[in-house]
Amino acid sequence: MKRLTTNLKSTNRLALLFCLLTVSLFHSGQSAVHAETEWKAGIAKAVITPQTGVWLAGYGSKRLPDGKLHDIWMKALALEDDKGHRAVLITSDFQGVPRSMSDRVFAEIKQKFQLERHQIMFTFSHNHCGPRLGDDLYDYYPVDPMQVKLVNEYTDRMVVKTVQMIGESLKNLAPARLQMGNGHTTFAVNRRNNREADIPSLLKAGKELVGPVDHAVPVMTVTRPDGKLDAVLFGYACHPTTLSFTKVCGDYPGFAQLELEQKHPGVTAMFVNTCGGDQNPLPRRKVELCEKYGHMLAVAVEEVLQKPLEPISDGLSTAFEYVELPYLKTVTRADLEADLQSSSAIKKRWAERLLKKLDSGEKFPSSYPYPLHAWRLGSNMLMIGMGAETVVDYALKFKREFGPGTWVCGYADDMISYIPSRRVWLEGGYEGGYNLYEYGRPAYRWGPDTETLISNSVDKLVKQVERKSD
Repeated sequence: MKRLTTNLKSTNRLALLFCLLTVSLFHSGQSAVHAETEWKAGIAKAVITPQTGVWLAGYGSKRLPDGKLHDIWMKALALEDDKGHRAVLITSDFQGVPRSMSDRVFAEIKQKFQLERHQIMFTFSHNHCGPRLGDDLYDYYPVDPMQVKLVNEYTDRMVVKTVQMIGESLKNLAPARLQMGNGHTTFAVNRRNNREADIPSLLKAGKELVGPVDHAVPVMTVTRPDGKLDAVLFGYACHPTTLSFTKVCGDYPGFAQLELEQKHPGVTAMFVNTCGGDQNPLPRRKVELCEKYGHMLAVAVEEVLQKPLEPISDGLSTAFEYVELPYLKTVTRADLEADLQSSSAIKKRWAERLLKKLDSGEKFPSSYPYPLHAWRLGSNMLMIGMGAETVVDYALKFKREFGPGTWVCGYADDMISYIPSRRVWLEGGYEGGYNLYEYGRPAYRWGPDTETLISNSVDKLVKQVERKSD
């Protein structure tokens, strides 16, 4: 009898321990799930296909739209952590958003929604089959007063539409789980190290192309508590210049987004260009190639979606600053008068415009304010946002320095010019040489310390968001 009582007590203790362990594991699991779903996310989007005769941007020529292959879009992803910290990422099929436009958006967002500059990142894919905006690449195009009027009116409408879209994304904030993964695709080619005319024969011969590239396809998903996939954000480092004709479309990123949205009805697909300033989709110039590259990118994203993704822990911190990038030399009146004789129509228009500024008493600055972001999402994702056409060296550098989970987004906030790394600056050539006049800057070239100044600023911003998240 005594042995039976002892056995019963032992059994009861084991049962109690089992119950306590079960409850502990349950709460532990609940806490893990809860931590993953303490995010709130809001999605919104707007069609930006021009309805008037705004010329298409890029390539330095008059290209009047002649229909469309598909609509082009602007999209917003609003995020909020469990402490109420917010940020909004805008992606778009624009060729280039100039500071004269984005600053207006930032000012209105601050007034209407109390979001500061560090909480908004306005990216553009650099699509060359989309419309002109404001004074972006102003001297690229033949002088046409009617076109200036149409571009200004379109830009005004886009400012209003952007603000409305951001407001909608904030209104749509709802519980969500954020996850991330990495894919891979290979159609980007370093255009500085491979002649475009040689690419088909090199590929046919199975020869390896040369020069630095970044074939990573970072992916972030937004999933609702019921398991529904709501948005997919993805990136790739490559110029959207497959096409140069006159039909509106989003180039390869547009086709990739469309394919993902068709495969996942109700999902919003969003693209960021991750430092593709010196990368081209090659070969190119055909619609079927554009569709092929879009499909390759969509397949890379889809492969990530089919694998287990890494949850992004809760917590959001954001930082921003302008770093002054000095010009190698500000142009003088003598420089501009000499450029009036240039064989380049773009340079002649630029020289004429800047001479008028000097005649009116304007003095040219010796540097330009370059925008930089650092966003920390949880403990495992870092997003770096860089203005203008950053070359691929920056993405490779910062991913090495800051480790897995680092996204480096070029083409954010302001379409300033090419931003060379030290290597590219020393090599010269189109992205590293005397081309700033094409972007309207009062100089021919950036100073030699461009990469150092940017890197120091990024280091400081990353430390700021790491301290905030501790």
